[in-house]
Amino acid sequence: MNTPRSDHIPQEAFDWYDEYAHGLIDRRTFMRKLSGLAVLGFSISVLTSVLLPDYARAEQVSFNDEDIKATYEEFDSPDGHGKGRGYLVVPSNVSGKLPVVLVVHENRGLNPYIKDVARRLAKVGFIAFAPDALFPLGGYPGNDDEGRAMQKTMDQAKIQNDFVAAAHFLKSHPNSNGKLGAVGFCFGGYVVNYLAAVDPNLLNAGVPFYGTPAAENLRKNIKAPLLIQLGELDKRVNDTWPEYERGLDANNVEYTMHMYEGAHHGFHNDSTARYDEANAELAWQRTIEFFNHKLT
Repeated sequence: MNTPRSDHIPQEAFDWYDEYAHGLIDRRTFMRKLSGLAVLGFSISVLTSVLLPDYARAEQVSFNDEDIKATYEEFDSPDGHGKGRGYLVVPSNVSGKLPVVLVVHENRGLNPYIKDVARRLAKVGFIAFAPDALFPLGGYPGNDDEGRAMQKTMDQAKIQNDFVAAAHFLKSHPNSNGKLGAVGFCFGGYVVNYLAAVDPNLLNAGVPFYGTPAAENLRKNIKAPLLIQLGELDKRVNDTWPEYERGLDANNVEYTMHMYEGAHHGFHNDSTARYDEANAELAWQRTIEFFNHKLT
């Protein structure tokens, strides 16, 4: 059986997956909608194999890479769930004080793709820390469906406070140069926007990938420069951008927004068919350049 190329799959399938991944429809409805594409020659098994994550494809930097060292570290979160845990990756071949970057996962816990993103950052000289919001429930369960369901049951305010605590933990790392960046994807993009808004002194630079803005009453606090990465086909998130842009302009926030032509929500995630290699590589190059400029 041949797997269809992502550009052969109707746009509706990606839209339905986005609705499913963000809890707007349940799995049964998602599968029922996909079954309607059978008349176009697509089988359910083929479509799900393309749309759902395959994390074997998402490793760009091995955990055995000699240039990095990865450990799991716990941190205190008194205003959140009491304790948090994350994946800390440090460069093994660089000494002295280094910039630090918080990596924030999607709405399903610390999956292999996000850990690989942390390793990519350490590979180029940053100390990276990727917390797992699901730690209070035992951590990422090994599959996204269960992880998404777990995260949905959790107190949103406590999760946000856990990420604030993780940001302080990372910023105070013994080898930190005192400058903190944050990059996040989907829910994680929202968290980056939230971290920039909840405490104007916390972030030194933020890169939200297809993330919605923080609550309007908080946005006036934003001081950190932002590099905002959006996919052209991501209607749900893009609909929030004009209002967010007006607020950033009104508050004289330094920001750059890039809209990636033909890119879906999740275009940076190389474990699914939404991955757009050219746009993902460009967005990541811009992310690294931005952090190098703002944090070093």
